[in-house]
Amino acid sequence: MPPSPADLVLDARDLHKSFATGRSGWHRTRVSAVDGVSLRLRAGESLGIVGESGCGKSTLARMLVGLEHPDSGSITIHGRDVTRTRGRDRRLMRRQVQMVFQDPYTSLDPRMSVLDLLAEPLIVHKRVTGAAARRDRVAELLSLVNLAPELMHRYPHQFSGGQRQRIGIARALALEPEVLVCDEPVSALDVSVQAQVVNLLRDLQQRMGIALVFIAHDLSVVRHVADRTAVMYLGRLAEIGDTTTVYDQPTHPYTQALLSASPVVDRSRRRLADRIMLAGDPPSPTDPPSGCRFHTRCRFRQDRCGQEAPALRPLDGPADRLVACHFAEQTRDPAEVR
Repeated sequence: MPPSPADLVLDARDLHKSFATGRSGWHRTRVSAVDGVSLRLRAGESLGIVGESGCGKSTLARMLVGLEHPDSGSITIHGRDVTRTRGRDRRLMRRQVQMVFQDPYTSLDPRMSVLDLLAEPLIVHKRVTGAAARRDRVAELLSLVNLAPELMHRYPHQFSGGQRQRIGIARALALEPEVLVCDEPVSALDVSVQAQVVNLLRDLQQRMGIALVFIAHDLSVVRHVADRTAVMYLGRLAEIGDTTTVYDQPTHPYTQALLSASPVVDRSRRRLADRIMLAGDPPSPTDPPSGCRFHTRCRFRQDRCGQEAPALRPLDGPADRLVACHFAEQTRDPAEVR
């Protein structure tokens, strides 16, 4: 059921963002990175966002934390529109929504010690005054991510990749945010370290009651982390709903193809018996297809698909299960899917 106003932390509605990519004759070409995406996030909830590279996941994440300004649409936090805020209100928004970046090697300033890195947001936002109090808070943050407080005087190059990402997480938690946006937080790490960082994020979320947006290519990681999962394709949402339902009963043809390509150890949990091979190459984001953006590669396409963009609509069952497909009822039929 839809979240009540008291539970709703973040509400993004009809977000659009495009970027200039060059010129074609007299015209400046643009790429539509995010095209009409809407998301809702409850307190303490985790939302996974998956899709191919270039589908707009990172641009969406950067808009949610205020690093990119949407061309249109709105983002509200506790009912307050933050897309047009300035000054003090802007700083308040930055405190409430923080980000863990993909690459721990480049997201930490190599010239700053861990103490300086973690104390910086406390100074900028005037949360903790006095050097001694800031050292105490930094020690607390390091303990929170399972690092020894004695390491605060070291520099980023003296840590492993997994430790650096823990420092990045500690920095994001310094201001006690209500929403943590994680953009591919484990993709740059060794496989042996990824599970440790994912489990840490899950543990911190449960202990602190933080709402989590988790973006990843690895579908198995998202299944482990997310309560709900959103699937993006060429800047739009293809499907969103409870993670177990989306993974075990994928309805959008793109979701079905995406999940069929993901390795599964326990094949009894897979609905799709065989790999679904998509026809053709992904369309250019500078010139997306008309109608449904997936129709050029879809095995269920009909004439309507190339003429009319499908709305993100609910199916029978949970009210928050939404699919952008004209023929979702047919694609959901096991006889059609297999």
